[in-house]
Amino acid sequence: MARLLYIESSPRKERSKSIEVSKAFIESYKSEHPSDEVVTLDLWEKELPAFDGYTIDAKYQVLHGQGFDANQKAAWQAVVDVCDEFKSADKYLFSLPMWNFGIPYKLKHYIDVLAQPGQTFSFDPASGYSGLITGKPVAVVYARGGAYGSDQAKGMDLQKGYMDLLLGFIGFKEIHSIMVEPTLAAPDDVASSVQSAIAQCKSLAAKF
Repeated sequence: MARLLYIESSPRKERSKSIEVSKAFIESYKSEHPSDEVVTLDLWEKELPAFDGYTIDAKYQVLHGQGFDANQKAAWQAVVDVCDEFKSADKYLFSLPMWNFGIPYKLKHYIDVLAQPGQTFSFDPASGYSGLITGKPVAVVYARGGAYGSDQAKGMDLQKGYMDLLLGFIGFKEIHSIMVEPTLAAPDDVASSVQSAIAQCKSLAAKF
């Protein structure tokens, strides 16, 4: 039995297009993989540790191969707990809207906690950085009010580019992207975009 971790980052819930499409993915996934476990992580309900001075100090202690004091140890354990929850999954699904051309701050906070040396990546002075989350697939459902496929607009898309970079940095090679755009278009056009994304999700879920 495999575990699919679904990470949800929109607070709009029933009005969210990224959630609507992701739920279609999960429904199809459960139908195709009935023995698998699906775990939902709602970042608007998840209490994440602050990435404060003690945590940053602990991070650099890890990078330099040094030990912790009591405050650093406690701060780092909170980070490890979040990373362990993430690493316990076999497959991943993210859903996220575009906020100010990038990602929601709740998701950024989660990533800032998650992307840590010895947890999701390693560093060696000779060889550089290496991702530690390997051999696992990830699907990302993006919703955005505008359309960012043109040469003029693509430079404003700091949502997908950042997620591709981050996921690749921590080791993912199999990254599937599903777009819902533009969500600020006419209702019929939005509905068509949603249905197209749902069809992609159903196709992907069958082989995920």
